[in-house]
Amino acid sequence: MKSVPRAISFDLDDTLWACDDVIGRAEEAVYDWLRKHCPRITAEYDLEAMREVRMETAAVRPDLQADLTRLRHETLVWHTRRAGYDAGLADAAVEVFLDERHRVELYPDVYPVLERLAGRFRLIALTNGNADVHRAGIGDWFEVALSAADVGAPKPDPAMFERACGELGIRPGELLHVGDDPLRDVHAARRFGARAFWINREGREWPADLRRAHHEDETLSRLPDLFAE
Repeated sequence: MKSVPRAISFDLDDTLWACDDVIGRAEEAVYDWLRKHCPRITAEYDLEAMREVRMETAAVRPDLQADLTRLRHETLVWHTRRAGYDAGLADAAVEVFLDERHRVELYPDVYPVLERLAGRFRLIALTNGNADVHRAGIGDWFEVALSAADVGAPKPDPAMFERACGELGIRPGELLHVGDDPLRDVHAARRFGARAFWINREGREWPADLRRAHHEDETLSRLPDLFAE
């Protein structure tokens, strides 16, 4: 690397931990809770049908697309009201989801890498989802943590990068972004003017229509070595 960044930002889901199992487990926990507290909902909708309602809601409510917690809450309000329950039960159901959503298991390389980078670089957490690094127990590593809901737009929109750099008082070229998604992480960071590290844990092929990341690896373990003193 020609220059050392002042800050490193990390995507969360599928970068610091595997996401699909976490979300699936959280949705199942909500469904089990609804089966107990709102059985008329689960008598009519199975888990997949509830997902379809949520996707349909997102399609017609662009104002919710950047805030996945609010989207989930709005669809649960719809379900509770439709089934004749107090809409306030949606609040409790969302909390069930968020509690389980934050029971994450870090990839083995994450903690050692954050430990090596901390103190040398200003660390940032950026997510399109509704993961909260503080609720997940790793917030102390990050000086700034932002979600799509915080800025009103998900990556690849540059809003999160702009806010993070503004809060830290750094230029785009002084940021390195680390993420698993070629479009939402790598392309978004490059278009913003930052450098990009593609974490490719599953050995995927790079999309032919996108410019490659400045760095690519199947693990984060060698990330600190890019800036060895």
